[in-house]
Amino acid sequence: MFDHLKEDIKVVFDRDPAARSKIEILMSYPGIHAVFFHRFSHRLWKLNWYFLARLTSHMARFMTGIEIHPGAVIGRRFFIDHGMGVVIGETAVIGDDCTLYHGVTLGGTSWQKGKRHPTLGNSVVVGAGAKVLGPIEISDNARIGSNSVVVRAVPEGATIVGIPGRVVSEEASKPSPEQEAMAKKMGFDAYAASNGVPDPVAVAINSMLDHIQVMDKEMEKMCHEIKALGGKINEDVIEEMKTQPFDDGTGQSCSGK
Repeated sequence: MFDHLKEDIKVVFDRDPAARSKIEILMSYPGIHAVFFHRFSHRLWKLNWYFLARLTSHMARFMTGIEIHPGAVIGRRFFIDHGMGVVIGETAVIGDDCTLYHGVTLGGTSWQKGKRHPTLGNSVVVGAGAKVLGPIEISDNARIGSNSVVVRAVPEGATIVGIPGRVVSEEASKPSPEQEAMAKKMGFDAYAASNGVPDPVAVAINSMLDHIQVMDKEMEKMCHEIKALGGKINEDVIEEMKTQPFDDGTGQSCSGK
């Protein structure tokens, strides 16, 4: 168990740039305390000393704000950053080199006994406030975005965001030149997302811009055919779409122009 503790301390240095010394980590990192207590309570659980195991985990919860059921199986080099509000259920399985942030729940969706909590592969990262629910498998190297709610299996290496959680990719949210041109015409930045983070809203808006572009082309064809048949078309120039300034919450006026 103490060999695991040495690994856990090294992991903190690797994943938390705020860590400065071993004594600081041992004395002031609740994630380290919670994992240490869990390894002890899990051994008691495997010996069928259920009451003592639950009592130990309850004391750890009181001290750290992190609730890990003694029946949960946790791999090596597991790191809980900040930790407050983390809940890990009885039948949860966590692989090696995983990282959880505060407010994460690995919970169940059923009152039935048996496997009802998630299984995380190796090197999985779960962002702050995310909820991973049910007996689903989160494959190796997956990333769960903050505040996501995941209720379906996640493929290897995937990034999940949103409610319900969906697989996203950076390419999916990047607009095409045609989408950028339409967005400029409408006074909208189709790629107003934080650096390197795919935005599902941007993906949806890009799809709308594609649809508008197709409609414009079809309308031009219809007008051409009507004029060819001798029909009359209003030649008035359609005014450009105007956007109204709005308050972004910082007290400053913003505009889509």
